[in-house]
Amino acid sequence: MVYDIDTNIIITTEYLELKTIQDMTPFAFSPLRPELAAQIQPGDIIVAGKNFGCGSSREQAPEIIKALGIRCVIAKSFARIFFRNSINNGLLLIENSDLQAAVQEGDTVTVTVNQDIEHAGKHYAITSLPQNLVDIISAGGLVKAMRKLNGLE
Repeated sequence: MVYDIDTNIIITTEYLELKTIQDMTPFAFSPLRPELAAQIQPGDIIVAGKNFGCGSSREQAPEIIKALGIRCVIAKSFARIFFRNSINNGLLLIENSDLQAAVQEGDTVTVTVNQDIEHAGKHYAITSLPQNLVDIISAGGLVKAMRKLNGLE
């Protein structure tokens, strides 16, 4: 299990010079596995170890994960600023300390928000997110949620 996936592994500094998040996505996770970004399919879930998203507070890291089509990231723990940046960008993060030991790459994992995670017939309890955070994620991010709340969408 790999721990401490920092924002520089999610997207290295050299690619931050590219113009758009879409331009950056092919280079996601390249220091760890250069081929990974090309293998990710819309709706995939990342299962990781502890301290996911540590390092700098670059907002591009959760934006790139979301742009790759990742539905959510499940990890033992998250860096706090990465957690909030992810919510603000509409990316679901779930902390769970048991799933990582059971899952293998390519396994099917099903997440029911504020209910549980299902993997190989076993259900893993998850902590419920406050409704305001669920609303932000469902809207696709904080800006979209506020536009909707204020009748601008």
